Amino acid sequence: MEKTPLQLWDACLKIIGDNIPSEQFDAWFRPITLKSYVDGKVTLTVPTSFFVEYIEERFSKLLGAAIKRVFGAETKLFYHYNQVQNEPTTAVDIRSAAPSAASKKGLPSANPFNTPVQVPFDSQLNPRYTFDNYCGSESNKIALSIGKAIGGDPDNKTFNPLFIFGPSGVGKTHLMHAIGLSLKESRPQLRVLYISSRLFESQFTVASRNGRINDFIHFYQSIDVLIIDDIQDLIDKEKTQNTFFHIFSHLHLNNKQIIISSDCSPSMLKGMPERLLTRMKWGMTVELERPDMNLRRNVLTRIAEQEGLPVSDDVLEFIASNVTGSIRELEGIMVSLVARAAILNRPIDFDLARTVISNAVKINKKQINFEMVTQSVSAHYNIEPDAIFTKSRKREVSDARQMVMYMAKKHAKMALTAIGTRLSRTHATVLYACKSIEDRLLHEKQLQDDVNAIEKDFMKG
Repeated sequence: MEKTPLQLWDACLKIIGDNIPSEQFDAWFRPITLKSYVDGKVTLTVPTSFFVEYIEERFSKLLGAAIKRVFGAETKLFYHYNQVQNEPTTAVDIRSAAPSAASKKGLPSANPFNTPVQVPFDSQLNPRYTFDNYCGSESNKIALSIGKAIGGDPDNKTFNPLFIFGPSGVGKTHLMHAIGLSLKESRPQLRVLYISSRLFESQFTVASRNGRINDFIHFYQSIDVLIIDDIQDLIDKEKTQNTFFHIFSHLHLNNKQIIISSDCSPSMLKGMPERLLTRMKWGMTVELERPDMNLRRNVLTRIAEQEGLPVSDDVLEFIASNVTGSIRELEGIMVSLVARAAILNRPIDFDLARTVISNAVKINKKQINFEMVTQSVSAHYNIEPDAIFTKSRKREVSDARQMVMYMAKKHAKMALTAIGTRLSRTHATVLYACKSIEDRLLHEKQLQDDVNAIEKDFMKG
């Protein structure tokens, strides 16, 4: 006589009870009941999600072996529980995250949620965020190396999960997209998905409201590479955290790649359950630091080249010296520079760069004084500083003297009379010199270059 599903489950319990201490059996298996056995699926009702976690960690092999022996080698295991205690409307079915006991030697575990036919799958990856246009330097060298290792070999699970953290705008999202694109390039059939934590939370809320939590979970359990951005946005979202925990566990135990980003390290993620934090630390945790000078310069050069912008190296150096917060900030400065240059129909020079930067960040500059101006000007024109104070009318000395007057007024903020006193010249002479330089700058390219070079010398500080 064929046994009923309940009798089969009792046979499983007998096998389990014979292999673990009675105290453990009473605590973890006696509260479990068989909900259903349909189409090769065993669904067990457990009191809470914590039961699922504990059994999967401690008894998954034993439970899987018992179900395989009693129900059959092709049987799939699911757990059923209420996300909110005593509220059946919050019930979900979670597939066992352990590799299926039904796996045949030499073949991967079957995944019931994989689409049986080739259906277009939108990975949500931005094709612009590649490794080719990701600038590297010492500040992101480790993260970039690991990212390329993952992206270059879909079978490499050394860094799984990969947890990338760092302040906003340092390139975390770009790096994750680059990894995903590289994986898709080497293995197009991979189901790679990039998603922000805010969108994940929104999808979960809608699925919960519409009674489609199981569909939501099944979809995410079918992903081969899950890339989830800004995990800190799930802080204090308990229900979403619980669901993500089970998705994470399923993917990890089935050797699927998980990549996570955050604005802080796992240890600083307050408001996340410890069990989830522990799992996020299983693989590799790597920090993306604020961009160093070399990276900032490389980013600016790349942007200028991509956009075909005629920006001198001196101006790029000036921007890189003053905009130190993030790559995103650098990109914003360049966008503003281009817009202003187009509207005003003028080149991107020091004055324009300084104006744009001053509206966005505090410019890191020295306090300019008369002596600094004199030293910079004389060094640029390759004359002795003392020559500027003489009565000499030689062209090179006269030009240098006028440049000192112009720079002292503009950058040292000195009054015309004070400049005249230092150089033993009248107020009218200083005024004439400053006006002369301003007029010549409108049409003399060489003078423009002289001004830029001198300003770079004493303003990049």
